[in-house]
Parts: sequence; C-alpha cells; structure tokens
Amino acid sequence: MGKERDYVLGTHDAEVERLGLQHRIWRAKALDAWRRAGFTVGQTLLDVGSGPGFASIDLAGMAGSEGRVIAVDRSHHFLETLRERSAQQNVRNIQTFELDLDRDPLPALQADGAWARWVFSFVQEPRALLQKIHGALKPGGRLVLHEYMDYQTWKIAPRSEIFEEFVLTVMKSWRASGGEPDIAPSLAVWLRELGFEIRSTMPHIEVVGPSNFFWQWPKAFINTGADRLVEIGYLSVEKAAAIREAFEAAEANPNALVVTPAVLEIIAVRK
Repeated sequence: MGKERDYVLGTHDAEVERLGLQHRIWRAKALDAWRRAGFTVGQTLLDVGSGPGFASIDLAGMAGSEGRVIAVDRSHHFLETLRERSAQQNVRNIQTFELDLDRDPLPALQADGAWARWVFSFVQEPRALLQKIHGALKPGGRLVLHEYMDYQTWKIAPRSEIFEEFVLTVMKSWRASGGEPDIAPSLAVWLRELGFEIRSTMPHIEVVGPSNFFWQWPKAFINTGADRLVEIGYLSVEKAAAIREAFEAAEANPNALVVTPAVLEIIAVRK
C-alpha cells in the first residue's frame, strides 16, 4: 500500500485506543438504535466509515453467521486493525473495503441496513455520500446515523475560557480539512430530498460529573486530540498543556460537570 491517507484526528495506535474507549461508552446507544431500526440476524449491514471496526464487530454479532457486515474505510491501518481483531475473536462475517468515501463508489449492494457515526462530519461531500448510501440500500433498507449537531455545547463547569477556546480550535481544524462539525441538521434535510423517510430523531447530550463513565469520552479526546492539534499546527505545546491542566482541575473537583457535544440520532428508511 501507499502512504496512509490520514484523518484530521489521525490513524495512529493511540487514536485506535481512543476509538475503542469511545465505542464502549457509546455502545449501548448504538445497540439500542440498531434494534429500533430493525437490524437483525441474516441481514447485510453496511458500516460506513468503519474505522478500526469496533462497531463492525458488534454489527457482525447482530447479523449472525447467516448475515454479513461490509466495513468500508479509507485507512489501511484501521482496516488492518479490524481484520486482526476479527481473526482474534473468530468473527468471520465481515468483509472490508478500503476506499475513499468522497471519491470512490460504495460496493455494489442491496443492503438491509447501514450505519455511520461521526463520519458525515468529516467528509467533504456529505450529501453525495448520502446519495451513495441510498444506492447501496434496498428499498425499505434502514439507515442509522449518529452525527454532531452542535459541537459547541461541549463545556466544563466551573467555566473554563481556555477549554472553550480549545473546542473552537478543534472546530476550526475540522472545517479547514473540509468537514463540518454541526452537520446533522443538514443531513435531516438532505435525507428527505434524496428519497429517505425519517422515522425518528433523538438528541444525545450528557451532563455528567467526573465519576460517570461518560466523562471518559471527552477526557480521552483531550489526551489525544490536543497532541494532534499540536502536530498539525493549531496549538502550541504550552497551550495544549494548559488545556489538559484545566480539564484535570475539573476532574479533581467532585462537583464539576462536563456537557458533551450534542449528537443527533437519525433513523431513516430508503423509499
């Protein structure tokens, strides 16, 4: 393979570890959404932007030996990680495709369901990707999305101006790479325009203290994301250290709270 096609957040091993923790935290919400969408045994399920495949393996368990999961991602390292983990866990019903979601067509399918989480926020042609997914689903196929709708809800209390500056810097770097952190409302409009019927929408936002497991989601992002922003030139080493110190101070305060970035869940059906 050629040079790894990197993401704004990177594809290094520390990012794989963070994505694993992130999936464990969000797993219950994903499983609940998949069940409500009708994902079940024997189906063909498409994992769009699978990353290292933590959700793919759960989808494979839901589809069972009679079904299959098609995992697509542009990162060779992520897909290699998925293949290794699948072999270790004796998961045999996942097929991987290395492709660019902006430039390449999706595999020719008549899938029963499709899933994407924090993918449309990063691609440069989100509406075109929705059109591709429409073509990969059979009529009546279900699409489940978890995407950010208001990233700036991410705050800590007591209030920290340097932390709020960090959130804005994350958004700036994201948009500079062609993504859009607040993509979800646009997706809801485009879905209807492109031949989907929206069956349900649900906001996900948590307000939790340091002892809550959900606290670990933003914590893990700060630990790796600040380093990544230094690497790509958006933060100084000193500013990254100050951001970590602000979050560590909040974590040491049992009365502190974190408000997570607002996510919108959409379940839609291809007409």
